[in-house]
Amino acid sequence: MRIKMVAMLTVLCLGISACSGTEQDSANKNDGRQVKADPVAGDGAGKSLTVPLVNAKGKKSGEARLVQTSDGVKIHVQASGLKPGKHGIHIHEFGKCTPPDFKSAGEHFNPFGKQHGLANPKGPHAGDLPNLVVGKSGEVEASFTAKYVTLKQGKNNSLLDADGSALVIHADPDDNKSQPSGNSGARVLCGVIGK
Repeated sequence: MRIKMVAMLTVLCLGISACSGTEQDSANKNDGRQVKADPVAGDGAGKSLTVPLVNAKGKKSGEARLVQTSDGVKIHVQASGLKPGKHGIHIHEFGKCTPPDFKSAGEHFNPFGKQHGLANPKGPHAGDLPNLVVGKSGEVEASFTAKYVTLKQGKNNSLLDADGSALVIHADPDDNKSQPSGNSGARVLCGVIGK
């Protein structure tokens, strides 16, 4: 009888050790944090974030929603207070939007060392995007996909790298070929994507 009890206790202890070891290993792998799996395993699809856009006075004048897809990052922009007509819009290399000129955002996001312009055979920058077309009301709503960037961390074209990135709307249209930024003029709206 005593031998049976010792054997049962031994089995019970081994079972408890095995369970706690598994939980501890899992906690070590995640540094104790709860990690949510991406909706589509393996490619990061579905990861999204909202980016407030501020004007030269530092006031919110719109926002952009970024969603990781299998084709790149889908960007949906809504903004107001812009002059009617075409405006260049680009992803810039630093996640910093200091008004009034937003030069803190740096140059275009260009991890592959390309030239500027969607119409340039030696381009484009990863951060080059199609022009926005603003209506008479000064408002715009547009969607497009930035196929050379990702929201997946650890990639050299990630918008969420150590120094982040920014979405910048310019005063003038981008001619899609001139260096370094398509003659798109002053930076009028800026939003920090990540830092």
